[in-house]
Amino acid sequence: MSNFIERPRYACALGGALSTMRAIARAVPIVHAASGCGYNLYNTMNSGSAYLGGGYCGAASLPSSNVTEREIVFGGEKRLEEEIKTTLEIMDGDLFVVLSGCMVEMIGDDIDSVVKKFERAGKQVIAISTPSFKGNSYYGYDLLLEGLVKYYIQPAEEKIDKAVNILGIVPGEDVFWKGNLKEIKRVLSLIGIRANTLFGEGEGLKEIQNSSNASYNIVLSEVYGVKAAQAYEEKFGIPYITEQIPIGYLQTEKFLQEIGKLFGISKKMIEKVLERESGIYYDYFERFTDIYTDADLQRYAVVVGDANYAPSVTRFLSDELGWLPKLSVITDILTDKQKINLEKNYENYESGLKVAVKFDTNAAAVKKYLREVWEPNKNQKYYDALSPLAVIGSILEKDLAASLNAPLITVSYPITNRIVLNRSYIGFNGGLILTEDILSTLVAGR
Repeated sequence: MSNFIERPRYACALGGALSTMRAIARAVPIVHAASGCGYNLYNTMNSGSAYLGGGYCGAASLPSSNVTEREIVFGGEKRLEEEIKTTLEIMDGDLFVVLSGCMVEMIGDDIDSVVKKFERAGKQVIAISTPSFKGNSYYGYDLLLEGLVKYYIQPAEEKIDKAVNILGIVPGEDVFWKGNLKEIKRVLSLIGIRANTLFGEGEGLKEIQNSSNASYNIVLSEVYGVKAAQAYEEKFGIPYITEQIPIGYLQTEKFLQEIGKLFGISKKMIEKVLERESGIYYDYFERFTDIYTDADLQRYAVVVGDANYAPSVTRFLSDELGWLPKLSVITDILTDKQKINLEKNYENYESGLKVAVKFDTNAAAVKKYLREVWEPNKNQKYYDALSPLAVIGSILEKDLAASLNAPLITVSYPITNRIVLNRSYIGFNGGLILTEDILSTLVAGR
């Protein structure tokens, strides 16, 4: 890993908490931070998330204490109390969440004591500490969920058998979060699992409140959502498992088999579901085989992305699309243990391919790693070029792709070159959509 972060692919913890709050209808964030923090973070997450939008209460409608030099010197608690009071009068919401920024945390504002005044008055107001020095926007997602578990979600009277919560898909940071949650919910329902995705289509505060009745939490990440799952386990006794996001038929097949085994679902039922889904999936897949072979659409690939997408996309390219991924770079800040766990996801490909895996927060380092895995042209008489090549990553790989004369397919944050609504890259349907997007890029100039 490099010793600096060049062109970061995330915002701060406050930004992650705000983008997650944006996914909850009738939940109103109140930013207690320096002037400009809230709107600047909205601009960052909106554009980088393929134009996410302000949601129920974001963008210019975002309440903020906007502390200045006076509050930094004398304390901002009085200003926060004034902001909460005004927000309760003006904004129509069912839950108000105070999210703190760096400055007010550094001067030691007692935010909890301010919030307790409103709690005693019967207002649904909670406070969650989200300064940037605690982590990036992925961590802000965990902090928000931990806070909701601690202060908002109440214990259920009883657990519901085969009910699960889906964690680890971070709204905004996962540009395709809403479509992904919809597809994972559909996929699990095929084997009788009732999934509460918390932030998905038609879900909101009621589903978050009811999340304590789950019998299991499924964290679709080796890294993100784990702290939230641990908070659920500690307070509500809900065990959890971690899984990489499944992209395409083969990964989703394995995912369903593992979840079925966890819940004791009969193999016969799962096989019946898989037989039906495979018939649908490969019927669509068969449609492009003529153009794939006639136009020779197989490519070498370089994959650059976060800990959720890079491993799953790389395996999909190799095992389902028949491509030749040579390098996969994971750009997140990770511990050594997390790196070891993620490297395991690059083992035992169906294709037998071995992919070079690198961890680096410096986007410019990708070229260096590419030279390590493929000998550069030194004017040899005969040179086996890394061509044709495609780059799978974010918009930050635009210059890299151009320098390699390769098309760029954006699949991970930040994405600014297209608008994403309900698109999904997870599950059976997600594999088909990803295939469409990749191959359409190759034939776009025809």
